Amino acid sequence: MIDIKVILKNRILVLDGAMGTMIQRHTLEEEDFRKGWFEDHHKPLKGNNDLLSLTQPEIIKSIHREYFAAGADIAETNTFSGTTIAQADYDLQDAVYDINYHSAKIAREVADEFSQKEPNKPRFVAGSMGPTNRTASISPDVNDPGFRGITFEELKVAYKQQAGALMDGGVDLLLVETVFDTLNAKAALFAIDELFEERKTKLPIMVSGTITDQSGRTLTGQTTDAFLISVAHIDLLTIGLNCALGASMMRPYLQVLNKNAPFGVSAHPNAGLPNEFGEYDETAEMMAAQIKDYLDEGLVNIIGGCCGTTPEHISAIAELAKNYSPRKFGANVGK
Repeated sequence: MIDIKVILKNRILVLDGAMGTMIQRHTLEEEDFRKGWFEDHHKPLKGNNDLLSLTQPEIIKSIHREYFAAGADIAETNTFSGTTIAQADYDLQDAVYDINYHSAKIAREVADEFSQKEPNKPRFVAGSMGPTNRTASISPDVNDPGFRGITFEELKVAYKQQAGALMDGGVDLLLVETVFDTLNAKAALFAIDELFEERKTKLPIMVSGTITDQSGRTLTGQTTDAFLISVAHIDLLTIGLNCALGASMMRPYLQVLNKNAPFGVSAHPNAGLPNEFGEYDETAEMMAAQIKDYLDEGLVNIIGGCCGTTPEHISAIAELAKNYSPRKFGANVGK
């Protein structure tokens, strides 16, 4: 088994780009989200992209192939909303195991295809664990600030189920991503730790937070420093940032992580900020020019793309990244 930690200290690894952006290119309809699995389901399912790993697996495979062909080293599973908490909106809690297991199997199959073709460039699968659509730290009711829409225990149970199914499907690592509430992330990490202990095995863990605006804070008010301190008790592969901001706006917060993180640092920013139609206008060349600043400063060990990014963006980033050494971490932190 190839140790991703060893590779990470020798070269910058490239994470794939946006799954949702690529799915949108297929202009799918309601029946595409139901085919063979949810034909008679009583709620509309269009837009529940995680289901496509079950109903349209060839589309998801093709997206993974495009990103690997573009130069990605790591594919994220199509499981961003793969918890019972997120799937409750569709009354599909019972489908959660299948969503995660089959998403992992699909990504594993494609990763192995590319690893066999290019043994000197092994491909990895990261089990994507999104933030859910609830927050454990903030009340959803402005008239009752003490109320919480979810508990730590409920989050832990949901994340443990998701992580277990992803591991059963063959992922190489787990990615707790788009963290807007660190308490949610801590529930995920607690669940993962409990699962590892029960299974007597471990996988590398990536954690990636989201700075929501130029205040430099997460949605629940934490600074980048505070976010790092909150999760630093876990032996992480990387800590990083993704989503919300474009590459240039994310840079100051990556500098904070670079200075203080004892782990690797990851970044997968959006292709700029969305326009008035919710679309992303930054071209691959525009984004790569901003990513170059990260690489010139030695800020990252893993680089990829979030909302609005495509294989074209990942190709431009991968071409750039191969010319740079990774950020030094461990004993070298802060130097």
